Amino acid sequence: MSKRTRFTIWRPLATAAAATAALLATFLTPATAQAQATPRESQPVYSYENAVREAVWVDTRLDGDGDGRTDRVAVDIVRPREPAQQGRKVPVIMDASPYYSCCGRGNESQLKTYDANGHVVQMPLFYDNYFVPRGYAFVGVDLAGTNRSDGCVDVGGRSDIQSAKAVVDWLNGRATAYTTRTGTGKTRATWTNGRTGMIGKSWDGTIANGVAATGVEGLKTIVPISAISDWYDYYFSKGAPLYDSGPDWLSDYVDSPDARARCAAVQRKLVDQAPRTGDRTPLWTERDYVKDARKVRASVFAIHGMQDLNVRLQHLGPWWDALAKNGVERKIWLSQTGHVDPFDFRRAAWVDTLHRWFDHELLGYANGIDREPMADIERHPDQWVTSKSWPPRGTSAATLRPAKGTQPGVGTLGLTRAKGNETFTDNPALSETDWAAQIDTSTPDKAGFTTGTLTRDLRLSGSSKVQVTATPTTSTAHLSAVLVDLGPDTIRDYAASGEGISTLTDRTCWGLSTTGDSACFKQTQAKTTAVDHTVVSRGWADLGNYADPGKGVPLTPGRAYTITLDLGATDHVVPAGHRLALIVAGTDKDLIDPPSTRPTLTIDLSRTSALVPLVGGAAAFAHATKGAGTVVPDKATALDGVRVPSTVHRVPEGG
Repeated sequence: MSKRTRFTIWRPLATAAAATAALLATFLTPATAQAQATPRESQPVYSYENAVREAVWVDTRLDGDGDGRTDRVAVDIVRPREPAQQGRKVPVIMDASPYYSCCGRGNESQLKTYDANGHVVQMPLFYDNYFVPRGYAFVGVDLAGTNRSDGCVDVGGRSDIQSAKAVVDWLNGRATAYTTRTGTGKTRATWTNGRTGMIGKSWDGTIANGVAATGVEGLKTIVPISAISDWYDYYFSKGAPLYDSGPDWLSDYVDSPDARARCAAVQRKLVDQAPRTGDRTPLWTERDYVKDARKVRASVFAIHGMQDLNVRLQHLGPWWDALAKNGVERKIWLSQTGHVDPFDFRRAAWVDTLHRWFDHELLGYANGIDREPMADIERHPDQWVTSKSWPPRGTSAATLRPAKGTQPGVGTLGLTRAKGNETFTDNPALSETDWAAQIDTSTPDKAGFTTGTLTRDLRLSGSSKVQVTATPTTSTAHLSAVLVDLGPDTIRDYAASGEGISTLTDRTCWGLSTTGDSACFKQTQAKTTAVDHTVVSRGWADLGNYADPGKGVPLTPGRAYTITLDLGATDHVVPAGHRLALIVAGTDKDLIDPPSTRPTLTIDLSRTSALVPLVGGAAAFAHATKGAGTVVPDKATALDGVRVPSTVHRVPEGG
């Protein structure tokens, strides 16, 4: 079946009512029978209290810990009892995670808990509470090396992905599972039709991306939330280090205690094959799912915070574009938050949308979600707009060019190529927030370029690129490029501890509860702040990677180099009355690590430009800047923004 026509209607007998409707259909006209036999929404008709709770261990066919036997991963299952008793099979919602015992899931950091028989009592999050009564099974997989699984965590590599893929294979009759971790008693998934949807935030969503990129049969949809698409880009940006540690630290962080004792060889590989030079080695190639997007058969419903400084937007753009190129059915939500789950920034709408998505993708219900707009975008806190497609039709890249102004480092941004140079010195103590606050002031640490005051709204949608030609004074240099909306607004405070939300004490309930597993979760609300400027998108690079994004070399002081910085995807409207700014600087404090030297860089403006995706393209920019008023800088006034973002965690987790 063509991916472009994948939205066909598959009609299982999901409930007793549906079975009755199917029987009656023999006495109805074809059109009437189809209308009555196809439910539009699954209902909570099954008992959650009496649901089957069981554990199996699936053979991954790998021996990651080198103990001479293939690794088995623990799979905790909660499924409705009644369908199996009636001879009917159910689809599966699966969350494969390394966090079920070490760190917790969700805003309340929930862990799995077990009864005396080793069966799960509390399954984190609301998925089982809500969907099991509606005729789905929920499956929580402990990645290899975590909780009750064998093997070792290899941080997005073959073992991580095979941990979950093997479970999809088992659900579809292609792999072996056992009733215990070490025993010989086998078990089959006779209760499922094999139709599986994977969901998860951060590392969990990353695993969904990776499994989808294998093309495994039976995986019908994935819902990756704030997920990684290429692990190299989690640690580096064209050679510039984003953290002061590598994947070995992360593996040790989530390994179970017994895994730490047996996984020294895997740890050593993660050190030796992921050098802190930022070179892209075969280890990183194995963990790049974008390159395998052509294999994806599943539909994709992606969710990401546009101010996520943990799993940054550089992960969304390339993955989304590759899926589009390969005709994958897609849907997307973009919020103003940081690294936050949609359950905690848009709860009611999220549960409803996810319900309809799984009903359509896994039960085959003709509920119309496939005909709704592709994108939901948070334009202001709790204010959402939609786009029929994303980026919207009519979007094209405009080449914006910087030019000198009346003060050093305070220039203009337009469509015309300019001559001249600007110079700045890397100051690792300053961040994008500091640069933007002083955009109209000549400072030694950045070069800033702004449009005049816009006369029309200007919408950016997609991923930008900034090409910079720079001459360094030292053998190492890091570069940052930032797009900024200059003007007053109230935004989610993504730099605060909640990354745009505040957690309240009252609870709301989403599904059915048992004594050991409540469906009630603390409510949240938007945490906002008033600002004079908003960072729209940012990107970084090591200038030494000018010739090869995956391999750096020492620079020759005094020589000019040209490099392209990839900025994160976004969808943002710069309103009339505001200005758009481009800032080029060195180390972005707390977002990249500084180079070994502190260079001064001279930017050749004639060979520097920003390729920005605008709805309406260059013509829209020309219209928005036509008659734009000139801003007279006021050296005494600094523009308020969010506080300097907190040091970003080195852990792609959701707790």
